[in-house]
Amino acid sequence: MIETRNIFKSFGPLAVLKGVNFRVKKGEILAIVGASGAGKTTFLQILGTLDKPDSGEIIFNDTDIALMGKKELAKFRNQHIGFVFQFHNLLPEFTALENVCIPGFIGKRQKKQVQEKATSLLQHLGLNDRLHHKPSELSGGEQQRVAVARALINDPDLILADEPSGNLDSQNARDLYDLFKVLRNDFQQTFVIVTHNEEFAHLADRTIKMKDGIIVK
Repeated sequence: MIETRNIFKSFGPLAVLKGVNFRVKKGEILAIVGASGAGKTTFLQILGTLDKPDSGEIIFNDTDIALMGKKELAKFRNQHIGFVFQFHNLLPEFTALENVCIPGFIGKRQKKQVQEKATSLLQHLGLNDRLHHKPSELSGGEQQRVAVARALINDPDLILADEPSGNLDSQNARDLYDLFKVLRNDFQQTFVIVTHNEEFAHLADRTIKMKDGIIVK
């Protein structure tokens, strides 16, 4: 579904990515591991169109998204990519349901349709009695499930997760992985996960290792 070819990225004199070649299939759960500074998060941001490479190709369902302009990329990102981060990034003044709805509203979908889909997702993730709770009223595991529902609201082709288990205890981390597996099986979702959690990585369908800005394994 996605292929990158010779992705290079530097910040000033610092070369962070040095020719990354990568592929992921639809419905695959893939983990990216490596030491801090290996380039994992930078690569994930480029894969998610949050940053642009200095050179190289990003082929997403036969389209080179590296050639898209800023507005075109924003629309593509909203429609095709969901994000799950370590710190959830939930807006504290909004309820779980409202947080999940936001990407749908940004995508200019009908309000009723978005709210119904958000409710269905939260129920599917076991949060039926937490719809109207604000983030401060939720546990860490519950907040992460809200973040996953938000990532799914626009039916994206790809979910990118950056250290999603970083703030979770071992049981919640395992529950999160089990949730990813259910979502892959139920919705044919594709996941690319950056993680330092070796146990989490070993549960993925495939693991690749980055070192010094390239994929070494």
